[in-house]
Amino acid sequence: MSCYLFAGALFLAAGCAPSTTSRPDTSITPGAPATGAGGSKSGSVGEGQRGATKESNTGPTASSLDQLREGKSSATAPTSPLKDVYFDYDRYDLRGDARETLRVNADWLKSNPAARVEIEGHCDDRGTNEYNLALGAKRAQSAKDYLATLGISAERLSTISYGAEIPVCKDQSEGCWRQNRRARFVVLPARPAS
Repeated sequence: MSCYLFAGALFLAAGCAPSTTSRPDTSITPGAPATGAGGSKSGSVGEGQRGATKESNTGPTASSLDQLREGKSSATAPTSPLKDVYFDYDRYDLRGDARETLRVNADWLKSNPAARVEIEGHCDDRGTNEYNLALGAKRAQSAKDYLATLGISAERLSTISYGAEIPVCKDQSEGCWRQNRRARFVVLPARPAS
């Protein structure tokens, strides 16, 4: 009888053993070319395009939420191919410098046609949570709409608002608030090939 119990327990344990199936390496350093097992490009933006590409710096970047979870700053890395755009207090219309930055971002997106981007809208901490979430959504949408006028397909762009929840700077000063009123661009992982 105990032999049957032992065999049954062994059978159940084997049935629950963790999978040993290897997964593609998804640990991609932001800004670095993505490589999978064997050093070949896989799981990165541009997947599905055979042969060498001239795309560089197309690997996914971490969202502000991911960086917050990892205890890192949500500031955009200086090496990021897409730069933040900034807004005036309580505004979501694009300033001249923001339009110029978006033109540069659009050029990068045109030269990396497989790249998809999530645009994060952020606010300073003045105002209610609800108001700042709505304002962040308008800022992200404003950046998306402008990129669309520059020829970037809206299907490649998505938006999300974090309101004032993930600041770059936490001081209570205009210089700090200015850094937090931004739209940030996150390069998303490539969609799986169908």
